[in-house]
Amino acid sequence: MEYNWKIKEKAPAAAVEGLSAAINVNPTLSNLLVNRGIDTFQKAKDFFRPDLDRLHDPFLMRDMDRAVERLSQGMERGEKILIYGDYDVDGTTSVAMVFGYLSRFYPHLEFYIPDRYKEGYGISETGVRYAAEQGFGLIISLDCGIKAIDKVALAKSLGVDFIICDHHTPGDTLPPAVAVLDPKRLDCQYPYKELSGCGVGFKFMQAFAQLHGHPETDLMEYLDLLAISIAADIVPITGENRILAYGGLERINTTPRPGIRALILTSKIAKDKEITISDVVFKIGPRINASGRLEHAKASVELLISDSLEDALRRAELVDDVNTKRKNFDEAITHEALEMIERMNHEITLKTTVLFKANWNKGVIGIVASRCIERFYKPTIILTESNGKATGSARSVFGFNIYDAISACSEYLEQFGGHKYAAGLTMPVANVPAFQAKFETVVSEQLHDIHMKPVLEIDDEILLDQVNYKVYHILKQMAPFGPGNPEPIFCIRQATADQVHVLKDKHLRFTVSQPGQETEPVCIAFGMADKNKYEGEFIYKMLKAKKTFDLAFEIRENTFRNNSTLQLYVKDIQFD
Repeated sequence: MEYNWKIKEKAPAAAVEGLSAAINVNPTLSNLLVNRGIDTFQKAKDFFRPDLDRLHDPFLMRDMDRAVERLSQGMERGEKILIYGDYDVDGTTSVAMVFGYLSRFYPHLEFYIPDRYKEGYGISETGVRYAAEQGFGLIISLDCGIKAIDKVALAKSLGVDFIICDHHTPGDTLPPAVAVLDPKRLDCQYPYKELSGCGVGFKFMQAFAQLHGHPETDLMEYLDLLAISIAADIVPITGENRILAYGGLERINTTPRPGIRALILTSKIAKDKEITISDVVFKIGPRINASGRLEHAKASVELLISDSLEDALRRAELVDDVNTKRKNFDEAITHEALEMIERMNHEITLKTTVLFKANWNKGVIGIVASRCIERFYKPTIILTESNGKATGSARSVFGFNIYDAISACSEYLEQFGGHKYAAGLTMPVANVPAFQAKFETVVSEQLHDIHMKPVLEIDDEILLDQVNYKVYHILKQMAPFGPGNPEPIFCIRQATADQVHVLKDKHLRFTVSQPGQETEPVCIAFGMADKNKYEGEFIYKMLKAKKTFDLAFEIRENTFRNNSTLQLYVKDIQFD
């Protein structure tokens, strides 16, 4: 896939020089840090040394006092309390954390995860009526509920109170809950707005612990769950999230709970490897998510709250089996979808992809939409049939607001929701052709050439001799990486390749050199020999012919037989 390179402008020279002197780093690193808002000694200290002592006061969040008071009253009265969460990773980790922590002090707890296929996302009428029928006096909703006005009102009429812990953007009216904890409330003065759903639940438990004098060290045992929610829900790893993710990864790497230890073992992460955000996103998170995608997410919660490794390993194997099924569905449907797009492209050139097939699995269509964008870079909606309706997932390209485009077609929809780059929607099956035509028209009017190629944001142009361990050791300390703090990407110009090899018919391995530079590191270009994705044969021939090119890359360390060297992980190659 061809990228538009967007190289960041150099930071102000005075700020770069000042930070270089303050923390004793070279100008390349100082420029990188200043461009990320780290321009003083204190900011650098806070960034490189995340400290749990710097977490914000949870009572700064609107309604926190009400939430803690109502929970405490319920426990004093001996009420049954239902912990209710969404079926994705953020929801299941939230439920496992709050259920697990409160179980230390209170026995009358249950948890509830809605069925994706029977109940759908968020608070369901089925769930509310279950709570009322089973005699629950209080529901704590996690990672959902901020727009569930009717469902919360129903619960209230049935004598069930709600405490909502959510991180999604509220509507104009809040649900009639006893307390609504959401840092994105316009009337909430909480200093950090980007918590995950599990993060909001964590702040609730932190406030509860403070009010009752419980040691917060006990609560910190749940940071492993919180780090997984932050990584999997793709929230910014900045500010308070950075502190929480850092602490959570530390726990995952030292004393993970049995469920997470079992997931690490079943996902076959190398025994001595340090677990990173990337491992959570690509290996641990998908396994937790798989149950909710294909069967029932209750299995993932039971795994995460398991208190013995033997039990956790048994449950992790079951979850792993479901994840294998998920991958098979994903691959089969993606293959079918890509073939449909190829056929459509022969007939007509469209600026959008809207595909519908009644028997596609609802649990993986969001993944399929993302896969289609990787191959055909255009706003994409994948639809299937569920409960007699066409329901689907939308994914967008960089810089284009797909939510607004869907909103402009709302006359064909029964419901939709989401944000700039991802959305969900439901409509009568009969409306699909009309929606498809209107969506293409709306997008064609708004989509510009700049949107048609993905953007690769590059931190700095450097020389190969600047790729050294002194730089790498600082870069490594910038982790955990993620939104808001991406792994640094650099570029070099006028490079040539040598010792070019194809690995496993998909990947390229070569050494790179640059005029006037002594350093000639090994480069690994994953997938770039794949003819289906990167015109791999063309790239291979150009490298073998020693054609000059510009290279965008991340700096990584490779260890083989106790010998460590720096390698360049290639993000893009552009030939002169």
